[in-house]
Amino acid sequence: MRRLDAKGFDKKTLKLGWLLIILSSIAIAVGLVAIYNASVVEGLRGYNDKYHFVVQQLKWVFLGLGACMAAYLTPLPLIKKLSPAFFAFVLILMVVVLLPGLGAKVQGARRWITIGNFTLQPTEALKLALVLYLGSFLEKGARFRGFLILVGTVTFLTMLQPDLGTAIILVSLSLLMYYLSGAPLKHLASFGLVAGVVILLLVSFSPYRRARLMTFLDPTNDPLGSSYHINQILLAIGSGGWNGLGLGRSRQKYAYLPEATTDSIFAVISEELGFIGSLAVIGLFLGIILVCFQIAARCSNRYYQLLAAGIASWLGAQTLLNLAAMVALVPLTGIPLPFISYGGSALVAAMAGIGLLVNIARVENL
Repeated sequence: MRRLDAKGFDKKTLKLGWLLIILSSIAIAVGLVAIYNASVVEGLRGYNDKYHFVVQQLKWVFLGLGACMAAYLTPLPLIKKLSPAFFAFVLILMVVVLLPGLGAKVQGARRWITIGNFTLQPTEALKLALVLYLGSFLEKGARFRGFLILVGTVTFLTMLQPDLGTAIILVSLSLLMYYLSGAPLKHLASFGLVAGVVILLLVSFSPYRRARLMTFLDPTNDPLGSSYHINQILLAIGSGGWNGLGLGRSRQKYAYLPEATTDSIFAVISEELGFIGSLAVIGLFLGIILVCFQIAARCSNRYYQLLAAGIASWLGAQTLLNLAAMVALVPLTGIPLPFISYGGSALVAAMAGIGLLVNIARVENL
């Protein structure tokens, strides 16, 4: 996308806001159906209730609606004023999640804060908080050293969990916002080179990341071990054919496919709806992301432009990374599919982002 510039009043912007509401609502509805289809077996086995996961997700949808409405109704100048405090609060949560007794450790990673029955994943809030703060930070011009410190801090805290996939998303949306703010290309090239070297080092010194890389290079290696997950994903996608097996008829969800309701849910969708259905879902995401960028391109206010572009970059990078991992174009990273994967923190944050975008579209038509 070209760099954004002021274009003034545009009657089409408000229509884009309504279109974004419609497309994101369809995506959430698709997600609820997909979660139900993918979780029936796990729900019966673990909770003796085949509706367990979809009911939990419905609760998060209603909470997300509240977050969406709050982001839509809150005056944008107030959001800008509060963004540093919100960003600082989320950074504190990123530290809290690392503390034993406060952060829950699952499969060697500390990514969740558990309070009673409530579970929060701070990295999902961090995506929104970073967009809000970067918009204000970059509005008056790019400052390379400050930008490096800011992005380096959030990346470092994310990697302490560790969560390389989220770190990649955070760096990606930061780079695009920095570019759109008018940064010199030499700064971007320098940052990209450093980021590439850091990723290589992180992979080299981490046994499980090396295993994922080797699995990516040769999916047939260790099919019952490190390659099991991607092989089951590819089997599910391939089994769908052109038209799919039909809604609710996935076979891979019967304890074969790991993370069927979260990271791998697109594999279940592909198996049940086939190539045509998968293409429709991809088209839905493409429509959402393009509308987000269109709202950014039509904004007359520089701060609003950066916010809209940042949210579009966040949703676009996360969607691309998840789908690319599903078809073995990149190593598996454990990234959920926006609006569709099971998980409350990701859904609420994404819906808040949509509310903010619709708020921007509304204001730009006043």
